[in-house]
Amino acid sequence: MRLLLAEKLRDKQFFGHPVGLFVLFFTEMWERFSYYGMRALLVLYMTKHLLADPHTAGIIWGYGGLERLLISVFGPMTVQQMSSQIYGLYTGFVYFTPFFGGMLADRLLGQYRTVYIGAILMAIGQFLLASEQMFLVGLFFLIIGNGCFKPNISTQVGSLYPEGDPRRDGAFTIFYMGINLGACLSPLVCGTLGQVVGWSWGFATAGVGMLVGLVIYWLGSGLVPHQTSFKQAEEKARERANQPFSRQDWIAVSALVAMCVLNIMFWAVYEQQGNTLQLWADDRTNWRLLGMNIPSTWFQSFNPAMIFIFAPLLSWMWLRQSKKGREPSSVSKLATGYYLLGAAYLFMILAAWAVPDGHRGSVLWLVGTTFLVTIGELHLSPIGLSLVTKVAPKKVVSMMMGVWFFSNFFGNYMTGYLGTFYNTMPKERFFLMLGMIGLCTGVIFTLIRKPLEKALGKHV
Repeated sequence: MRLLLAEKLRDKQFFGHPVGLFVLFFTEMWERFSYYGMRALLVLYMTKHLLADPHTAGIIWGYGGLERLLISVFGPMTVQQMSSQIYGLYTGFVYFTPFFGGMLADRLLGQYRTVYIGAILMAIGQFLLASEQMFLVGLFFLIIGNGCFKPNISTQVGSLYPEGDPRRDGAFTIFYMGINLGACLSPLVCGTLGQVVGWSWGFATAGVGMLVGLVIYWLGSGLVPHQTSFKQAEEKARERANQPFSRQDWIAVSALVAMCVLNIMFWAVYEQQGNTLQLWADDRTNWRLLGMNIPSTWFQSFNPAMIFIFAPLLSWMWLRQSKKGREPSSVSKLATGYYLLGAAYLFMILAAWAVPDGHRGSVLWLVGTTFLVTIGELHLSPIGLSLVTKVAPKKVVSMMMGVWFFSNFFGNYMTGYLGTFYNTMPKERFFLMLGMIGLCTGVIFTLIRKPLEKALGKHV
């Protein structure tokens, strides 16, 4: 059946794009449903249940060794600080392994098979999280699985289009909407089940979401780019390996690496949404709306819902600017993303002044902050993904996608480290620190904009 489906739809287009884009859209949507469903619960699960009870913490396989290691480096920590460190390590390593997953695809298995492996491993990891004892083992499976899945499905989006195809930026924006549709739905489902019914229900539901994504990918396998055999993958890898880098290739790779280094700062601040801002949402936000008590994990739906709303509007605006020759360069968009991110956390300073300790404030503080974070993200993340597929030499495109995600490893770990100051600093100073990181990085990007644009050439 799937072969007939592929044959019938292979040359069709939907909204001006290959049908394969929408196979990848829905596969990634369900993978993000899985990931963000568990992320919505992760810090609350640790601070309110798993690590709050010494007996429960004691039965987690591997936790004693991890706790001793972290204490030897950072000294004694509270439950919140330990949870923040584990959150940072997990979300960091989720972006560490894509570098190696990209290498695995480029050199041996091909992107198609590597995505399959990643999806299976992540489904296993989500179901393991439903067991308190297997918590760290489940996180390990998710880390390895994501490394196989993440860089290669993103690279497959770029592979649907020939070089120079003007639809590519639009394709990544559509793909990014799929990411955020899944991320929007999952806190409403997994978060609610986890907080209201039981933590294990939330994690198990995230696992079911990953299996749905795997089935969609299998059904649409004939519509997405992939090598048809191990032999063909190896032949293509050898062919690419025999093509030496040109001077322009080295310049392009160097420019991408510079962007990735600055990218660390963005994610260090951005990922506080799942860490300290989720704690703010749980402890200092009034969630009684329309006569109902809403689970605080619904906060995790704000960002993806706004992306789903505003991504098409930004794409439309940039298209109009492009027709008039006024569209900002990709590098300028990245710099704007940092300024908006910094401004978002300056907004939280006002929230800290307005909502003293022990009180609960309006949810609108989080809405305003998330709006600025979201518009900043739309200026950075999909643009960066598209830029990597356009600029990176073909022989290392999956590996360079891994480098882009590798920068997220350092940024996400820094999220955990910065989060340890949440309860040791006055909240207004904590949010000022985050805001200044974003703004100062934007200034650096602005200062090096012209050299970067020159290095990237026609692709910006």
